[in-house]
Amino acid sequence: MSQSSNVPISWLFVNSSIFSIYWMIAAGVVVVYDWVLTLGQEIELIWRQRWSFMTVLYLLIRYLGLPYSVIGVLVTMPSVSLTDAVGIIADYALVLTSVVVLLMLGIIMIARLHAMYHQRSRIMLISLVIFFLAVNITCVVLTVMELLWNVPDSAEENLGSNAYICNYGFEGDAELLTALYWMPYTVWEFVALYLSVRIAVKHFRDLRRLGPLTGSTIGGDFSRVLMKSHVLYFASFFGTSCLQFVTLSPEITDSNSVGALIIYGLLQIFFVVQMFVLGPRLILSIREYHAKLAV
Repeated sequence: MSQSSNVPISWLFVNSSIFSIYWMIAAGVVVVYDWVLTLGQEIELIWRQRWSFMTVLYLLIRYLGLPYSVIGVLVTMPSVSLTDAVGIIADYALVLTSVVVLLMLGIIMIARLHAMYHQRSRIMLISLVIFFLAVNITCVVLTVMELLWNVPDSAEENLGSNAYICNYGFEGDAELLTALYWMPYTVWEFVALYLSVRIAVKHFRDLRRLGPLTGSTIGGDFSRVLMKSHVLYFASFFGTSCLQFVTLSPEITDSNSVGALIIYGLLQIFFVVQMFVLGPRLILSIREYHAKLAV
């Protein structure tokens, strides 16, 4: 009798895991599709160009997406037997990869803002670096605290868990740490968007006033390219943030309903798109713009 009473729970667990796998596979397909779609541009604008620090960042972010998706699928797949140690290591690999990629994306964003505020480059650069370091030090400390305090009891506890960074199957104070982790990044992204919009609006006003006299639209085109890619990136981040804070609700955290699984799945896709699709495009769009100017 006791064995049969566990059947519905096991059935629900397996189906939740399968549902999670579908979302992980969908996220991986998006990464691969975007890579195939931009492969020609990548060869022309990245591989055939002079290598720089931004080139290295682009390649790291772009090609970390594939193993990230594969590991995510293996962790959630019930048919793949993982030992407790391997399951925990896989979860930690996903967490640390997310932290490192977000750090690299922040460096790219600082470089873009520095280029937009070229007239006050030193002041802007120092301010952005100090603020970004404070954000990342806070987030790294919180991540280490969670990894040390909330070690899963077994690999099975992690199956079907697709939440962002601090939610990868950890228990205890995971929800609180996730909120504390995500808030600094949210503030950072809003500040970056505000600075981008502010300088872009100012630049467009200057061009409208001086454009007929100078006849130059190069600066305006450059600002448009920066803003277009930045707005798309921020839209994905905003979707990730909203879903992340929704998952902090006990009704979602303790639920295995289809609605809760859909929220976790959308969170995974938004997060992967932000990191491994729109992240590399932050660099690719600028390279494409400069390539057109050189023609």
